[in-house]
Amino acid sequence: MKVVIFAGGVGTRLWPLSRKHTPKQFEKIIGERSTLQLAYDRVSPIFKPEDVFISSGDRYRDILFSQLPEIPRENFILEPEMRDVGAAVGLVASIFQKISPSEPFIILWSDHLVKNEALFRSILTAAGKVLTEEENKIVFIGQRSRFASQNLGWIEFGEKLKNINGIDLFEFKSLHYRPEIEKAEIFHNSASHAWNPGYFGTTPNFLMSLYKKHAPDMHEALLRIQEAWGTDRYEHVLKEVFPTLEKVSFDNLILEKIEGTDGFVIGADLGWSDIGAWEALKEALSEREDENVTRGKVMLESSTDSLVFNYTDQMVVGIDLNDYLIINTEDVVLICPKESVPKIKKLVESLSGTEHESLT
Repeated sequence: MKVVIFAGGVGTRLWPLSRKHTPKQFEKIIGERSTLQLAYDRVSPIFKPEDVFISSGDRYRDILFSQLPEIPRENFILEPEMRDVGAAVGLVASIFQKISPSEPFIILWSDHLVKNEALFRSILTAAGKVLTEEENKIVFIGQRSRFASQNLGWIEFGEKLKNINGIDLFEFKSLHYRPEIEKAEIFHNSASHAWNPGYFGTTPNFLMSLYKKHAPDMHEALLRIQEAWGTDRYEHVLKEVFPTLEKVSFDNLILEKIEGTDGFVIGADLGWSDIGAWEALKEALSEREDENVTRGKVMLESSTDSLVFNYTDQMVVGIDLNDYLIINTEDVVLICPKESVPKIKKLVESLSGTEHESLT
């Protein structure tokens, strides 16, 4: 079995730490390892370096090689231009189909936190076992919900089918992407729904068959790249063909169109969090909602439920803060209520083409 860690996003919701030239997945957000390195650390006990692949942009080639020297250089699948996740997953699937068409592989993401790592690895192993027996399936990995999130996808599952070494496997019913709050409340209170972290396993042949069925034009283009993989023509063909692929999310392109009979679900409490935004990071790192989360030289007085990350040698002092974010970097200080995080992305976009574009 192979595993591919996707590490191509820009991460504007974690600005000003995350920038175009150094996106969030390469930064030390938790501890002294980047989130990309932490993602590799989680799987390295059960995957050999030669079975770990990284999907990212060619512009990050040097930082990828420096952060993950254990992984063979040929295992870095680097896009010449960002074309959204639909094209990125298709590129990986097409290459894997040429390398080992029936071998299961797992898709993971580089900007997440998983606290229960032993259980996580057991689930990956169980998913691989299922896919070895049933190649034409997708195994979705769900996280038991902690609250009614509108910003995450949800997986609906049915009856328990079997137990694999202590891991329960369920029927797959449907996917729901970022529902309205009323539906999110229903899902959260239901025993048949879980958050969708975007983790799943499948086989290259099956995933490519879904591209052929639901995205025939992209499938045809991917086969051109696949044919060139492993030859001296690959880089030329990739640069010629990949930028022509449609910019579309993988959910919209493929996942929303699959049948219930195409998948299974493994759901558990992985201690998973999407830490792609400051308020999500605060929730993930807090034991209690009113707890403050700090990093670096920080002093807080009479403050609750705030996150203060200081990446400089200067002391940051906060008094009477409630539900606030303070991010202090060498060239930008961000201060805002947690509820204002959605405005960060628009602010960063507004800096493009101005004298402050270098800050993006």
